[in-house]
Amino acid sequence: MTPYATRDAHSIWLRITSCFVVGLLALAAASMGQAAPFQTKAKQAILIDVGANAILFEKNADQRVPPASMSKLMTLAVIFRGLIEGRLKLESEYTMSVNAWRSGGAPSGTSAMMVPVNTKETLEQLLMGIIVQSGNDAAIALAEALAGSETAFARIMNEEAKRIGLTNSTFINSTGLYHPDHVMSARDLAKLAQYVIETYPEYYAWFSERQFKYRRHTFRNRNPLLSAGMGVDGLKTGYLSQAGFGLVASAEQKGRRLILVVNGLGSAAERKAESRRIMEWGFRGFAEFALDAGGDVVGHARVWGGKQFYVPLTGKGPLTVVLPRFPANPKLRAEIVYNGPLKPPVRKGAQIAHLRVRTASGAVNNVPLFAAETVEQGGVIRRGLDAALHLAFGWLP
Repeated sequence: MTPYATRDAHSIWLRITSCFVVGLLALAAASMGQAAPFQTKAKQAILIDVGANAILFEKNADQRVPPASMSKLMTLAVIFRGLIEGRLKLESEYTMSVNAWRSGGAPSGTSAMMVPVNTKETLEQLLMGIIVQSGNDAAIALAEALAGSETAFARIMNEEAKRIGLTNSTFINSTGLYHPDHVMSARDLAKLAQYVIETYPEYYAWFSERQFKYRRHTFRNRNPLLSAGMGVDGLKTGYLSQAGFGLVASAEQKGRRLILVVNGLGSAAERKAESRRIMEWGFRGFAEFALDAGGDVVGHARVWGGKQFYVPLTGKGPLTVVLPRFPANPKLRAEIVYNGPLKPPVRKGAQIAHLRVRTASGAVNNVPLFAAETVEQGGVIRRGLDAALHLAFGWLP
């Protein structure tokens, strides 16, 4: 399953243990009052806790809007994959075409690396120009060189997006320059950021570079949170008059990584202030809580045609979720979610479900669940019984 995709086919409602609820009630009583729901000026936003696979906050996170230069993360992901697979080399040189120079370079009036027309630069230099300066000229030049045209490169971007699991994105160009059909959702941007961080750690380090010197130019990284002293180490800003100011940012504190996406803000100053406020809230306002001591069976998943109807589910170690420190309403709602009915054999230790825990504040945790035992295929009679139930009533929980 992808980190945020919902592929529900069957669910079982659970009750969180009373001792855990009592613990949350004690925490709530310790607060000074009822906390108002968190809000943001951003038109689209999402904040996720990577390690906990938890969504801490979201607002219009699936709305498809112009992503501006934030979509360059997909341009970079395509190139990073080529480097890892050995099809590309950092020392290879590529020429700044007339089209790339006019469309994204100095004459364009957009963010540019300022590579002179017909000049050759290494892939490494051009990548730094994209990451630090958001150079449209560098992005177009590489798209043309690697795929023959920017349109052809955009097709590769769409194929890669599908492979990664982005479901609300369509790419028309390599730059993020405005096109009505070039759109992404905040959730997809967060997925893409997590993919880049986890898949290409050797290249992700470049996103924290504060500046990049090229010829007579010294470009400062446009990420306003890099120098905020809060562990931010990436990723990408964006601006279009049609969409407002946006940012994809990631920060790590004490081994806990958050990814933030905001878009639709009214100014660069508002983007910086709002992004910092949301990120700080995410680190300070949430903490980890254990739902059990580890090894407890928390529910069952239906198995079609198995020797037994259900397979017990458990966590791998204690079931841990990230929850508000002082929730206005400590009640939780939990459900087991999986793509089912399952078909045998189901092997002990296989991840087959998630425990989805929702809080009153809107935070959502997805905790992996594993088969606690093996369920082999049942005999002809058992399979026939399941088939009869399915035909007569649809799938029975």
